[in-house]
Amino acid sequence: MPTYNAYAAKSAKGPLEPFSFDPGELGPEEVEIKVTHCGICHSDLSMLDNEWGMSNYPFVPGHEVTGTVSALGDEAKGLKIGQKVGLGWSSYSCLSCHECLSGDHHLCSTVQGTILGRHGGFADRVRAQWTWVRPLPEGLDIAKTGPLLCGGVTVFAPLLINDVPPTASVGVIGIGGLGHMALQFANKWGCEVHAFTTSDNKEEEAKKLGAHFVHNTKKPDALKKLARSLDLIISTINAPLDVSGLLDTLKPKGHLHNVGAVLKPLEVPAFSLILGQKSIGGSPTGSPVVIDEMLEFSARHSIAPITETFPMSKVNDALERLRSGKARYRIVLVNDKA
Repeated sequence: MPTYNAYAAKSAKGPLEPFSFDPGELGPEEVEIKVTHCGICHSDLSMLDNEWGMSNYPFVPGHEVTGTVSALGDEAKGLKIGQKVGLGWSSYSCLSCHECLSGDHHLCSTVQGTILGRHGGFADRVRAQWTWVRPLPEGLDIAKTGPLLCGGVTVFAPLLINDVPPTASVGVIGIGGLGHMALQFANKWGCEVHAFTTSDNKEEEAKKLGAHFVHNTKKPDALKKLARSLDLIISTINAPLDVSGLLDTLKPKGHLHNVGAVLKPLEVPAFSLILGQKSIGGSPTGSPVVIDEMLEFSARHSIAPITETFPMSKVNDALERLRSGKARYRIVLVNDKA
């Protein structure tokens, strides 16, 4: 039996320590990935701290994996040994329910997260169902692609879900780990892009990333000046929103789409929805097909996250940098034990 070497926490908010385990026999639908890089997502911190009440310990984080295929189950399809691949938030779905057969595998009632009841990618190897192990297109840098597989598809999917045309005006709330990728996607989609921030010092960088206009929402009347001008707003932050003010910036039939894990309920004024026939929605990451489309779009338009790298052996330093809010904008671990 193979032994996997990883970094795991023994308890909530605990440090990550070297951890070895026997993964058992490779399942018929499973793929083993030799991990070269793994991004750190804020969801890894939330799971490490058990903020959502569903973490199991010992806990191995990591769900933005890139690497190469090192083993294939007998029923694994579409992949070959040595192929460059990526793995995101999800690692298994049933493939037989209505959602899976409709192409919405990520909405399967039995979908399994890469770090939910499984050991994730802060390791030398990781396993997943073949469906979720996605080939990486030529032109993508394997060292930077990991964050696209979770954060990237999370902010790419709203453009598809809301049938956004290239003539649309799109707002992005938050210029951070998610938002800096959303700006790039919306710009290359062809949209007029508006960035919402609370800091003037991010204006120049936001424009370099694709924003045509930058709005500091701490300034009086910043939202009122945008009344009935936006088709879609993608909120990437995990802080409370001025839902009423944001809805007023939308055109009739506009959408406010939330992908930030806000723990407090949103306060939604009914008449703001009714009178403009507007909607508020949200979404998780995306199906395997949407991940593929996002990767191809990224390769075609040279879209990549802004990253910092740490050796995986320094994972606790990397987590502390993310926890302190100093990461700009995504951290990627390099497997230095391969």
